[in-house]
Amino acid sequence: MPDQVSRREFLSRASGAAAGALLAGQLPRDGALRRAEPPFKISLAQWSLHRALRSGQLDHLDFAKVARREFDLEAIEYVNTFFKDKATNAAYLAEMNRRANEYGVYQHLIMIDVEGALGDPDPVLREKAVENHRRWVDAAATLGCATIRVNAESSGSVEEQQKLVADGLRALSEYGDTRQVNVIVENHGGLSSNGAWLAGVMKLVNHPRCGTLPDFGNFTSYDRYQGVTELMPYAKAVSAKSFAFDDRGEETTIDFHRMLGIVMAAGFHGWIGIEYEGDRLGEREGIAKTKALLTRIRSGLPGG
Repeated sequence: MPDQVSRREFLSRASGAAAGALLAGQLPRDGALRRAEPPFKISLAQWSLHRALRSGQLDHLDFAKVARREFDLEAIEYVNTFFKDKATNAAYLAEMNRRANEYGVYQHLIMIDVEGALGDPDPVLREKAVENHRRWVDAAATLGCATIRVNAESSGSVEEQQKLVADGLRALSEYGDTRQVNVIVENHGGLSSNGAWLAGVMKLVNHPRCGTLPDFGNFTSYDRYQGVTELMPYAKAVSAKSFAFDDRGEETTIDFHRMLGIVMAAGFHGWIGIEYEGDRLGEREGIAKTKALLTRIRSGLPGG
């Protein structure tokens, strides 16, 4: 059996050579034996299931299970209004941690709404809003979240609002730094949906814990592609908002290929959250369609 003998000898020698190279540190630092990181990672925003949550068909505590079992997603993004009275409830937060651990799900961020305007012209009310948000920073730290998402609410002239919002964000970001939690702003209506204005806020805040959450869909009169381009230099997360799909699985209101090109060009390789908000498909079907599109585009990227 000379062919078999030579094959065994070859494999033995090849294995020895590989082991020698490994010991000699000749393999790449990331290792030919280690799987490369994907171009971006996909998470699930809780708002995608807001109808089921509001109707009681889905319990907030089951969100991690749904993300993993139904969609095989390993990261989730909460919305605080679905557990608004539980921010300081240690037992409830512990149960959230237990559920996430059970299903192997990373609790990535919490979206914060209705906790006051961080850019309120009244300094007392602005400080109160910052205080209200601090408890969510604490909750995020307890849950192992990297980030909370806030809103850039204010009133007054365009320039005044920019300065007021920056003041509130700076104070909150400084607190976030003590808990190792980021504070990011979504383009979520009003002046925040003006990419240049929100980018200007980031420049005024000038804090490493403060950033943006560019959302593909939250633009009205402002060009969405320009807006995302302007916000990406500060992005610590991205929201892939979707509404409707054609027979080929393409989103019909937003060019996802173009959007993801913008995201990749900015050097972003973090979490992109699925946020289905359409009404033509059921919530679960819309989530699945969005995941399929993101996955398909990712597979065509280097390392995908």
